[in-house]
Amino acid sequence: MQDIKSLTLEELKREMERIGEKPFRAKQLYQWMHQKLARNFDEMTNLPLSLRAKCAENYDYTALKQVRMQESAIDGTRKYLFELGDGKLVESVFMRYQHGNSVCISSQVGCRMGCAFCASTIGGLERCLAPSEMLDQIYAITLLTGEKVSNVVVMGCGEPLDNYDNLLRFLALLNDENGLHISQRSVTVSTCGLVPEMRRLAEEGLSITLALSLHASTDETRKKLMPIANKYTIAELIETCAYYFEKTGRRITFEYALAGGVNDGNEDAERLSALLKGLNCHVNLIPVNPVKERNFTQPEKSYIAAFKNKLEKNGINVTIRREMGRDIDGACGQLRRRQKALQ
Repeated sequence: MQDIKSLTLEELKREMERIGEKPFRAKQLYQWMHQKLARNFDEMTNLPLSLRAKCAENYDYTALKQVRMQESAIDGTRKYLFELGDGKLVESVFMRYQHGNSVCISSQVGCRMGCAFCASTIGGLERCLAPSEMLDQIYAITLLTGEKVSNVVVMGCGEPLDNYDNLLRFLALLNDENGLHISQRSVTVSTCGLVPEMRRLAEEGLSITLALSLHASTDETRKKLMPIANKYTIAELIETCAYYFEKTGRRITFEYALAGGVNDGNEDAERLSALLKGLNCHVNLIPVNPVKERNFTQPEKSYIAAFKNKLEKNGINVTIRREMGRDIDGACGQLRRRQKALQ
C-alpha cells in the first residue's frame, strides 16, 4: 500500500480524486498528519467515517512506536529508540538549547559507510528510511515532550546523501507551510563526503546547512577512519565544498571528531588550517564519544583547547561541540545496538 504520509499536498489531492473523494479532503488529511500530528486515521475527527475507513484500506500510515527513552541527568537530553512498521529500530535525540529545541534524526536503519568511530555502521545497512519515517521521528518527539521543535539535524544513524531522493522529499514536507513549516535555514544535513551527491545538492536551490564529516587533515589518516576516503580525496572534498558555497551562499560546517593520538596533534591543526584557508566555513570540534566496540579515546582537555586555539590563530571559525547526553549512550547507534543485543 502507498505511504500516505510521504505524499505532498498536490499528490494527496490527486489521490483523493482517484478514490472518489473531493480534493478539499486532501488539505484536511494533510493538516491532521503534519500539523495536528495524528497517530492514526481514527483521530481525524472532522473526516467522515467512510473516508477514514477508505484511507485505512488504501494507505499505510507511519506512526513510530517508542521502545525506549533515556534522559540525561546532566542536561535533560533525551535519546529515543523507535520501532518502525516492520519492526526495525532507529534512534533520535531531543536536545534543549537556549535558541530552541533541536531533534537529531536518523535517515537509514544502520549504515554502510563503515566509519571507524561510529556504532551506527556496525552490522551494515539494513534499509533506507521513507520520508514519513524521518518526519515521524520529529512528530513523535514533539508529542512525547509536548515541546516545539525549532531545529532539525539529519546526523543520526545512516548517511543522508545515500538516501538522496527520500531526503529531499523529507526536506520539502518539513518546510511546507501546511505542515510544521520548519525553515530550511534551521536544518543541517550531515555527510561523510559523497562528492557527486554533494554537487547535486548544491544545484537544488535549498538553504539548508551542509555539514561535512572530515575528521582528518590527510588522506592517509582519513582512509584509516572512513572507507569513503578511498574513493574521494580531501582535495576533492574541499573543492566540492567551495562549489557548494558558490552555488548556495551557505557556509559549510566541517565536523572534526578529535580522537586521542589519532588526529589531535599540532601538525593536524596546522594542516587543517591550511586546507580550509579562504573557505567560508565553520569547524565543529567533537571530542570523540567512546564506543564499546571501538578503541578510540577522547583527548585530554588541554589537547582539545590547543587544537581550537591553533585554528583560531589561523583565522578559522571554530567551536567545540557542547557534549549532550554523554550519560545516555550518546553516540549514534549505541542505544539501538544495546536493544538488539537484548532481543
